[in-house]
Amino acid sequence: MNNSFLGVAMEPIDAKKLSEISESEPGDSFLQTLFWTSLKSNFGWKPLYFLLDEQPLVVLVRKIGRSFSIVYVPYAPSEKYQDKLEEISRCLKEYLPRGSLFIRYDLPWRNGSKPSSLFKKAEDIQPASTVIIDITKNKDVILSEMKSKTRYNIKLAEKKGVSVKKYSIEMLGEWYEIYRETSVRDKIALHSLKYYKTLFELAQEKEFGVDIRLYMAEDEGKNIAGIVTCFYNKKATYLYGASSNIAREKMPAYALQWKAICDAIDEGCVEYDMFGIPPDDNPSHPMHGLYRFKTGFGGAIVHRPGCYDFLLNKFAYKFYTIAEIARNYYFKKIRKR
Repeated sequence: MNNSFLGVAMEPIDAKKLSEISESEPGDSFLQTLFWTSLKSNFGWKPLYFLLDEQPLVVLVRKIGRSFSIVYVPYAPSEKYQDKLEEISRCLKEYLPRGSLFIRYDLPWRNGSKPSSLFKKAEDIQPASTVIIDITKNKDVILSEMKSKTRYNIKLAEKKGVSVKKYSIEMLGEWYEIYRETSVRDKIALHSLKYYKTLFELAQEKEFGVDIRLYMAEDEGKNIAGIVTCFYNKKATYLYGASSNIAREKMPAYALQWKAICDAIDEGCVEYDMFGIPPDDNPSHPMHGLYRFKTGFGGAIVHRPGCYDFLLNKFAYKFYTIAEIARNYYFKKIRKR
């Protein structure tokens, strides 16, 4: 059945159809792939697939309690639909479970536009601001466009004997222990080991067209830091980073990023996404160090709109929002301890 509303055509499809379309014409983001929905379906989300004017659209639905559901659209739709979110939402509503509270769009737009007819979510799910490095240039040019301190730290790591090796799932357990150490030190949230294991296992299924890589930095025979990156459709994205409390002065984080960037260049990627920075260079921001680190690699700072909600049940949405704010406040307080 094809549903349309004010010029927007919406048609439900199955996973097989999405796979066929994606194989011939991969999408812009790995978050809109069967790979990502397969991951999320292992952790409480149900995927729905549509054609939006002949373009694939992935939607995730999660049950909340016995009677309600929340709906999430990761990194879609594209900028050309920035004036049609309400129409898209009304089309989607016809295919959603009864009791759905809202449709949450995590908008990928890079043109600075923001939807006027939807509610802005207080805290975004995916990072709204990021650094994207153009890696169509040669490595010497990319290095020259980095901040001098970053170039110095890349060379320092090499001089100090830090080596970086590429792995897959075989080193995940050791990386996760370092990640737990990072979580305690920097007061950040992390998923279970099972989550990251599933991420790597799914990436080994080649039909998804996604390559998840683990890079580990080694010093004197000991792994001291590691990052997880995603390679998809000529784009590389830095997903997770972990660093031990030892040998941090040897700058392994810089060596890791440079190795991943070089591999992305060699693979023919066109951009490397640092995937998340604070909105500006504010020294009082708790993640200011992350801002300085990531922007040091050069590239363009991109500000996306973030998450916006289309309300389906205004009354229940108010209570859900209060609970969501309280939960986020609680976890922030725990991290500060």
